[in-house]
Amino acid sequence: MRSLYLATLSAALSASASPLIKRADPQGVDVSHYQGAINWNTMKSNGVAFAYIKATEGTTYLDPEFSANYDGATNVGIIRGGYHFAHPDTSSGATQANYFLAHGGGWSGDGITLPGAIDLEAGCYGLTAAAMVSWIKDFSSTYHSKTSVYPVIYTTTSWWTECTGNSAAFASTNPLWIADWASSIGTLPAGWSYTTFWQYADSGSNPGDQDKFNGDLAGLKRCAVGLCPFTPLE
Repeated sequence: MRSLYLATLSAALSASASPLIKRADPQGVDVSHYQGAINWNTMKSNGVAFAYIKATEGTTYLDPEFSANYDGATNVGIIRGGYHFAHPDTSSGATQANYFLAHGGGWSGDGITLPGAIDLEAGCYGLTAAAMVSWIKDFSSTYHSKTSVYPVIYTTTSWWTECTGNSAAFASTNPLWIADWASSIGTLPAGWSYTTFWQYADSGSNPGDQDKFNGDLAGLKRCAVGLCPFTPLE
């Protein structure tokens, strides 16, 4: 009986795990003016399914290639969204969220637009962990109030730990985009048991940083209508 039970359990586990083993995580990139002019037709031919494109930084900088990149991705059918490079030391989270929204960071449930992302890196900007968490909440709640979706949070586990005290305050609302240049994903920030996006390399076969969506193409498309997953798709 015990051997039969173990055999049955093993078969059930194999069957339930097989979709994840066979799944091909959609490939993506994130780009800015640093990549220069991009051939989006080639990107599409190379299998790129989504792109995050730099739109703004702080409240004074507009990426000069944003429109060309955003339109280029749109025209070839690549699911895309904008990202904002945060400067928490220069103005409030709400001010920067509104600047981002006014210059390409908006969202609509059209099936091709990803929720905007906030890029959190490059030091703690002189803020305490509590002040940083408050700043991010200000940005996030402002973005949500204007779009009905929460922004994706791009960060590393080391930055998050140092600059927010490893806060778990956003794990139930904001999809995570983890930067971890390795062959597999390491420890995630507190609260998140799953990352929606993974930046796994800073260069590769396509221009820009190399990314994967942690799911299947159907899940990526759901993300583009405001339903970014927080758990792996079975």
